[in-house]
Amino acid sequence: MPPGIRGFVAAIVAAQVLTQIGAFTLPALLPAYIAAWSLSKTEAGWLVGIFFAAYVPAVPVLLALTDRVPARRVYLVGTGLTALSHLGFAVLADGFWSGMAMRALAGFGWAGAYMPGLKAIADRLEGAAQSRAVSWHAAGVGIAGAVSFALAGAVDHFAGPRAAFLVGAIAAGIAFGIALLILPATPSANTGGARRALLDFRPVFRNRRAMAWIIGYTVHTWELAALRAWAVTFLTATIARLGAAVWLPNPTILFTCAGLLGIVVSITGNETAQRHGRGRVVVWAMTAAAALSLLTGWTTGASVLLAVVAVLAWNAAMYLDSSALTAGTVQAADRELRGATMGLHSMAGYAGGFLGPLGVGLGLDLAGGDGVLGWGLAFGHLALVTLAGLVVLRLLARE
Repeated sequence: MPPGIRGFVAAIVAAQVLTQIGAFTLPALLPAYIAAWSLSKTEAGWLVGIFFAAYVPAVPVLLALTDRVPARRVYLVGTGLTALSHLGFAVLADGFWSGMAMRALAGFGWAGAYMPGLKAIADRLEGAAQSRAVSWHAAGVGIAGAVSFALAGAVDHFAGPRAAFLVGAIAAGIAFGIALLILPATPSANTGGARRALLDFRPVFRNRRAMAWIIGYTVHTWELAALRAWAVTFLTATIARLGAAVWLPNPTILFTCAGLLGIVVSITGNETAQRHGRGRVVVWAMTAAAALSLLTGWTTGASVLLAVVAVLAWNAAMYLDSSALTAGTVQAADRELRGATMGLHSMAGYAGGFLGPLGVGLGLDLAGGDGVLGWGLAFGHLALVTLAGLVVLRLLARE
């Protein structure tokens, strides 16, 4: 990779990290907000999931626009809205509905930043260099998501939850500045060609290889979003139920460790996929994740350490195919349809991301709360989602 391109990729990854650093402040502080705002578990699931629900209708429009206009314009809108959403949560949110509004705004912002940033990288590279850049982009976003938990917990401890959201707003504002300086003001060389209707995904649906990876990414995000939303609450409930050794870090630190381990696994998984085939790595990862989703919830009644190990292992299994799935979609996409293909990829994935947190919250309420049965069923149902997705992926890829 030429030094100039390497610097460009590094700058975009840094901007993505800063945009993402506040994304999981709410899941990190969710137990406190459930208590302060008297939320049911289903309402808590909505608060987390609305971020993904808002992302879904916004991303196909914003990302398809990058096939026509400079990605810079879309990216600046995305980072700007992200900064405003965190600022609004810190200053204005005081209950379920105002919190929902700010979380929805954050979803719109991430729609303008995540995939448009990835496309800005992908458009300037091909082959193995492109795959590795996509992997490092995913790693940067993953690191930021992991650190988001520890950072939110630390800032909350010293200055309160509103300060934690203010930190996210400042970081997204810095990302806005980086994009303003780095991203080109002219359209990509890959734009142009025959003009299609902006939301015409029919050519993407005809690309069987791309659709197989999109299905895989959908169930991957479904499960990953569910664990990210509820892991801190799960570990907090387990510690409250069973007690914990004084040396054990608090749940926000523990899930940051899970996220950082997941990044290492994600990078390793992408390299392994290049050597042994993406299909094989995806089968390994999704099968292991399904098994661990069946196990993890029940550990809340057995041992705090076992619950921590189960969360770490489950998160790692989900990260194993993270980069491989996104890189598979990028490489399977027709060059002139890359923006639309990645838009559908992200839209479908984040639709799963909305259903995951909401499903766990609904499962907990239906099972009577966060007891052993509740967590066992709430997490365990995700095994059915993952295995069904794996079957569809394999059938579609075979066709």
